[in-house]
Amino acid sequence: MKLTRCAFSVALACACSAQFQSVAHAQSVQPSQSAVDEKLPAITVTGDKPVPQKSGADSALLLSSQPGYSTAAAGGVSALPVLNGFAADRIKVKLDGMEVTAACGNQMNAPMSYMPPSQVGTVRVIAGITPVSAGGDSIAGSIELNSPAPQYADGPGWSLVKGGFAASARSVNSEVSVSANATVATDSLSIGYTASSTRAESYVNGNGDKVLGSQFESNNHALTLAMRGSGQQLVLKVGQQYIPYQGFPNQYMDMTGNRATFANLGYDRNFDWGKLYAKLYWQHTEHEMGFFTAERTGTMPMDTRGRDMGYTVRADIDLGQDGADTLRLGNELHSFRLNDYWPAVPGSMMMGPATYVNINNGTRDRFALFAEWEHKLDARWSTLLGMRDELVKTDAGNVQAYGAGMMNAADAAAATAFNARSHGKTDNNIDVTALARFEQDTGKSFEFGYARKTRSPNLYERYTWGRGTMAMTMTNWFGDGNGYVGNIDLKPEVANTVSATADWHSEGGERRWFLKATPYFSYVQNYIDADVIGSFNPYGIASASGALLRFANHDARLYGINLSWKMPLARNTALGELAFTGKAGVTRGARVGGGQLYHMMPFNLLAALEQRSGAWSNRAEINYVARKTLVDAQRLEPVTASYTVVNLKSTYQATKAIALSAGISNLFNRNYADPLGGVNLSGLANAKSGALQPLPGYGRSLDVGVSVSF
Repeated sequence: MKLTRCAFSVALACACSAQFQSVAHAQSVQPSQSAVDEKLPAITVTGDKPVPQKSGADSALLLSSQPGYSTAAAGGVSALPVLNGFAADRIKVKLDGMEVTAACGNQMNAPMSYMPPSQVGTVRVIAGITPVSAGGDSIAGSIELNSPAPQYADGPGWSLVKGGFAASARSVNSEVSVSANATVATDSLSIGYTASSTRAESYVNGNGDKVLGSQFESNNHALTLAMRGSGQQLVLKVGQQYIPYQGFPNQYMDMTGNRATFANLGYDRNFDWGKLYAKLYWQHTEHEMGFFTAERTGTMPMDTRGRDMGYTVRADIDLGQDGADTLRLGNELHSFRLNDYWPAVPGSMMMGPATYVNINNGTRDRFALFAEWEHKLDARWSTLLGMRDELVKTDAGNVQAYGAGMMNAADAAAATAFNARSHGKTDNNIDVTALARFEQDTGKSFEFGYARKTRSPNLYERYTWGRGTMAMTMTNWFGDGNGYVGNIDLKPEVANTVSATADWHSEGGERRWFLKATPYFSYVQNYIDADVIGSFNPYGIASASGALLRFANHDARLYGINLSWKMPLARNTALGELAFTGKAGVTRGARVGGGQLYHMMPFNLLAALEQRSGAWSNRAEINYVARKTLVDAQRLEPVTASYTVVNLKSTYQATKAIALSAGISNLFNRNYADPLGGVNLSGLANAKSGALQPLPGYGRSLDVGVSVSF
């Protein structure tokens, strides 16, 4: 739904709020995928609930209240998730059970960017000790975004017609988001449609300076057809995303187009022996990079074509009564195809005369079998044991440089060397999970366990080959301003993780108060890091420094602790209910041979005072992040100062169908740099002097909105 600026203004005039309508019926029908998974335990960070009421365009930000979770800055709808220090491909992301691969050397089209907040009904986050049935080919954990469950009429002869719309606005970047949804259903057939569009200008920091090249526009459509009957349900979801542009101030390039089309078919059925779940999916992506704004100019077209296909079949077999013994057996296939090429620029001596072939017919196929046994020993003890065997095969064809002239000599020689050797690799990866849960009483529980998780290199880590500075800087999803080249001989990462959780909480299911602590430790064999092979000056600026790196295996250690809590302060008073909530955590990561790992989050605290009274919900929160001094010297990671940001948020439920929201983000207009923000490349390109600086965070913003349902 591509809306004009005028249409945005009209929508804002009549309605200005977050996309709330997708939340209300997130678990309204059974069976569904969340129902199939509701018994799966998690030992560290976990959540399986309707998403909170949020505005904005990026679903990665929906999880900001989860302990151990943070985001690495990228484009306005493409932040990369980080769990306990592990980022990007190290996290398994599923969208309605579908696996999507970032078809970009900068991961501009990261998986979570394909499901906007208006389409999200429930989220589930599992960090650390992840059940093998929740996915493989990852070492950090899993993030699952699921659409609201299909809605049906209450009984035979009844019909259901409902829908809604919402809009929201932010002042810091003139962002306006609009969405609409509609459902028509009988008691056995449901048809739902969701559309959303977001547009924003470049944001300003706490000093009032514009962060150049951070504007974006994103448009999404999704149609859901569902049928149910006799303990079974068939759901087909199809949709398309179109992003005409998205700026990336911490990358050398911007997105000048991303069009993706997908189809996702799921089937659930209850049997006397248990449940059967099946999923079949497909997605095709056309991705382009270049320059689109006067805030950062240039000419260098880059095209990528990606295709994901896969299926999942899983049976949950009841071995005992009342669900005390469950055996899960499953089979998965995921196939990814990638072509990455850079058309020649007419008249350019460096970018021509031929097309630069970065990855030629790249293939990455995964075939997995898993078995998982969940057993309740007695009223207080339960266990989960699982094993997963995954075969991963990757390959890529021969490549070519722009040309053989002097300006392309390094790339021409690298292409010759790459083409002279075999490219196919096969990995056989074994994952194991073992965990136990002890319910001491109705107010205390403890979990502990061990997991061995494995991830094979992605196609860019293995098969990018260019050795010229320009070519190397085109592979970088880290936002650090450096350049990278692949390594065909990379080994899979193997993470051995131990973790425990102590959970003290109020009795009953309401959880009026709780305190949860989760320490964790991971030893990663063959962690895919990088070795320095050269240096350069970004944009040719002598005072700015960048590193040229080659992906390489190194053993590493990551450890930390996450805390989360809720403490009621008052109930049934003149002020309504008051509660103190929050989370805190710290992560450390280092190579075994010495040196810090990149993008480790320092101590951070998010504390909030929440007040609810009648139709009003108010929240005042403080976000504190400590000074980051443990930085990756190889990547020239900048030190960032500590900062404190205060946010105010209010929601008013005017009627059952109308909700209003307003808030101020960064109330005191603090100028700060996020420790996971990378560097400000667009700022350096504009200044044409100085050194690389950390990417600034968002300045003060007035955020308003409304949602209407009918």
